[in-house]
Amino acid sequence: MVRDDSRARRPCDFVEAGRWPHAVLAEHHAAAVAQSISRRLAEAMLKQRVSANRLASASGVNRQTIANVLAGTVWPDLMTVANLEKSLDWRLWPVQGELQADVGDQTDPHDQA
Repeated sequence: MVRDDSRARRPCDFVEAGRWPHAVLAEHHAAAVAQSISRRLAEAMLKQRVSANRLASASGVNRQTIANVLAGTVWPDLMTVANLEKSLDWRLWPVQGELQADVGDQTDPHDQA
């Protein structure tokens, strides 16, 4: 297995074009997973009208950690994802085949009027 500096970089460092989490990424599986988690988390929070503060209280995940996952500045760990999923009752981790579908969806819903 070839070692690289991926762990030292942030997921958003793999953006080639556009803005996280709706950007085109360099070919990097872990960054694509982090991007998908970030998108799903933002979608769940928007649809459920849950603030980062309220989600932090409900999940036990630090508010800043939630903000960092949303911004793509950290690699979300398994415990963080599991606690957020449980609190939101929303699947954040992508399943097989969804990453390819995510790559084609580069529309930022916040950019639409």
